Amino acid sequence: MGKLTEEFLKKWEELGYYRRACTLLSWDMYTATPRGGHPGMADAMTFFGTKAFELSTSDAFYHLLKELKDSGEYDALSEGMRFTVRTMLRDLEKDRRIPKEFYRDYLALQSKSMRSWEEAKRSSDYSLFGPDLDGLIRMTKEKCGFTDPGKEPYNVLIDLYEEGMDTDTIDRVFAQLKEGLLPMLEQILAKPQPKSRIYEGTYDPDAQKKVQQLLLEYIGFSFENGTVGVSEHPFTTSFSPRDVRVTNHYYEHDPISSMFSAIHEGGHAIFDQNVDPALADTAAQECPYMGLHESQSRFFENILGRRKSFWVPVYPKIQELLPDLQDISLDEFVQEINHVQCTPIRTQADEVTYCLHIILRYEMEQEIFRGGAKVEDLPRLWNEKTKQYLHFVPENDAQGILQDMHWSDASFGYFPSYLLGSIYDGMFLDAMRADLGDIDSLLENGQIAVVRGWLNEKIHRFGALRLPGEVIKEVCGRPLDAEPLLRYFREKYL
Repeated sequence: MGKLTEEFLKKWEELGYYRRACTLLSWDMYTATPRGGHPGMADAMTFFGTKAFELSTSDAFYHLLKELKDSGEYDALSEGMRFTVRTMLRDLEKDRRIPKEFYRDYLALQSKSMRSWEEAKRSSDYSLFGPDLDGLIRMTKEKCGFTDPGKEPYNVLIDLYEEGMDTDTIDRVFAQLKEGLLPMLEQILAKPQPKSRIYEGTYDPDAQKKVQQLLLEYIGFSFENGTVGVSEHPFTTSFSPRDVRVTNHYYEHDPISSMFSAIHEGGHAIFDQNVDPALADTAAQECPYMGLHESQSRFFENILGRRKSFWVPVYPKIQELLPDLQDISLDEFVQEINHVQCTPIRTQADEVTYCLHIILRYEMEQEIFRGGAKVEDLPRLWNEKTKQYLHFVPENDAQGILQDMHWSDASFGYFPSYLLGSIYDGMFLDAMRADLGDIDSLLENGQIAVVRGWLNEKIHRFGALRLPGEVIKEVCGRPLDAEPLLRYFREKYL
């Protein structure tokens, strides 16, 4: 091992410890920290996050990366480490333009706004969050100006979450979807509706946790390399392929919500747990392209999880754990989990109206970053778009603009990733059927491992090495297109 490589690996390891500390503090804040402890935890996150930023953007580290990249030692590194050096150097050249004081204040405002969002949502009082949101929008625009001078801020944010993507492409495929979905939704809503009232009852949260365990094991989540927690908003955190954590939220009167949160977050975790071991402890071990990542969680949740064949091997076991479901047949259950209806909460939406929830959020972010919308006007704009696309007005801001946590930590540009993931899924389903044949036959016979293995082989094992566009090209052999997803919806619901 050369001297430059040895020095870099030492710095990389040190930086990894700081990032692990930040990730652990964030996990703890959302799963275990009492409300009174949030300020202290937020201060600790700011401290470690600032330290990591200072280390990764230092002159010494920058020059070390440049020297290593230009030396003969670079070619001797593993593929994952070459990716690490290459992407870190690219990101560092951007991050070094951010003033350290600005970055520290930005992290502090993120921590503060997370708390104000929680309080605002709890009391359904947007005014508690509005000032912090205004500050985050302003500072996010400033940050984009530092990292990508001369580039339009919202395209900077889109590229941050889905590298290689731009708003022109998103506008094209989202418009294609909206044109097909809006009239289709009217046709679906005109059909006879499932008898949802038969699910009324009280479902023990502890029993729901056992159902989550069953479902996670069924789809292939490794408990040897993963664990579960409880949070207000379900999420997945990955320390490494050997330590991936998911959370869930349990509603006493809605057992289906936690089932599909388990499947969705489990899909994220399965991606992270099945990256090629050769990429462990490199920047390539975790896929940062959120549309591609969401495609995997939503493939398990929707493409697989809303098929009757998916439930054939496990539904009787779930009925044992949740006795109130014992009088509900599998056919009735499948009708309910595919019940298309206009509801306020994105995370509980069916797969059809979910697309419109995301288009709404994408258009809201366009209003914020391109239209000059004022923060005080955002709840009104949100409600107007909800009325336009979903035919109702939220009862309160907790069911409207405050329902998602994403803006509280400045994750602007993330929302489009969810729908990009669904569009990818329509294309992946076509490719999977071409390779594996009848998916329903495999699932009914308990061969979900075959389906998971296809995803592992085609997508998961590469981690971050392939950009989303490259994955689509390699797996599907065609450009990005929303038509396969629309066709999936038409075949299923019309």
